Amino acid sequence: MNTRQFNFSAGPAALPTAVLELAQAEMLDWQSRGLSVMEISHRHPAYMALVQQAESKLRQLMGIPSNYKVLFLQGGATAQFALLPMNLLGIKTHADYVDTGIWSAKAIAAMAPYGVASEAASTASSGYLKVPAQSDLKLNKDAAYLHYCPNETISGLAFDYVPDSGAVPLVADMSSTILSEPIDVTQFGVIYAGAQKNIGPAGLTLVIVREDLLGSAQATTPNPFNYAMQAANDSMLNTPPTYTWYLAGLVFDWLLKQGGLGAMAEINAAKARLLYQAIDESQLYSNKISVSNRSKMNVTFTLADKTLDAKFLQQAEINGLLNLKGHRSVGGMRASIYNAVPEAAVRALVAFMNDFETRHWA
Repeated sequence: MNTRQFNFSAGPAALPTAVLELAQAEMLDWQSRGLSVMEISHRHPAYMALVQQAESKLRQLMGIPSNYKVLFLQGGATAQFALLPMNLLGIKTHADYVDTGIWSAKAIAAMAPYGVASEAASTASSGYLKVPAQSDLKLNKDAAYLHYCPNETISGLAFDYVPDSGAVPLVADMSSTILSEPIDVTQFGVIYAGAQKNIGPAGLTLVIVREDLLGSAQATTPNPFNYAMQAANDSMLNTPPTYTWYLAGLVFDWLLKQGGLGAMAEINAAKARLLYQAIDESQLYSNKISVSNRSKMNVTFTLADKTLDAKFLQQAEINGLLNLKGHRSVGGMRASIYNAVPEAAVRALVAFMNDFETRHWA
């Protein structure tokens, strides 16, 4: 009996049902070897083939050129806030940062022990309701890199363009947008993302780094955190999160079967349109983010009467619509509609929202 419900969690997030079913089928006996993939050495030829295939599929999906290394690491995107300056500063003392929300601010704060985080722009004064225009960015030509977060998961704020950083490497925290649409990898020096939204379960962190940026790690950088050393050892300088890597490979294969990132972009845009239309046509729900900067992955909204929040969440869960509570720092509601969340889930949510408004507000 299928008991799965619609999961709108921001992360760890929904995984494709087909992926979970395949993992379930292979749980006890992977490749007819009489053991789980969790129980096999990461040095085993069969597992080495698995991870090579996973990287190949990711390169195919994203169009990653050969002069970029793909690292499968641990520590989450939060660890990368510190690992970036440890690996990229070199002899420089500062990097530029764009502040568009909580995750951007955390990245800026993590820079402090290693160098100066120069503020290229900030929209904090407006409540992080929009992103700065390219013309508003104050960029230093001698910065080690320019860092930004294309999609702020908590507030549901997204860039509608890729910043032009000139000759300075562009670094992007794509934790909540990676694999949701095609991108031009060559526009970036480093792309990093926690796995637990569009890649797979928590425990894996993806880092895509241009080869010329390797080799500048500070002498105090521990070996497992050194991009160049991990690249030289195929992300196996230390034991990797083997099961999460396996599941990520299954997700990559699933995405290819859906038609790739172009197809996913169309599906994701359609889901977001449905939900934002319901919000905009409502008297009860509202979204304050600038329309051009609304996230397609994390749709946030508030109720006109906050005393209805608890009832909304309670009744949503009864109706099989899970994890809609907004982040504790901002409140309200948040529907994360990543790749694995089907359009049927969004339609069910919209129907519930309309019914709830009719019963409690209209």
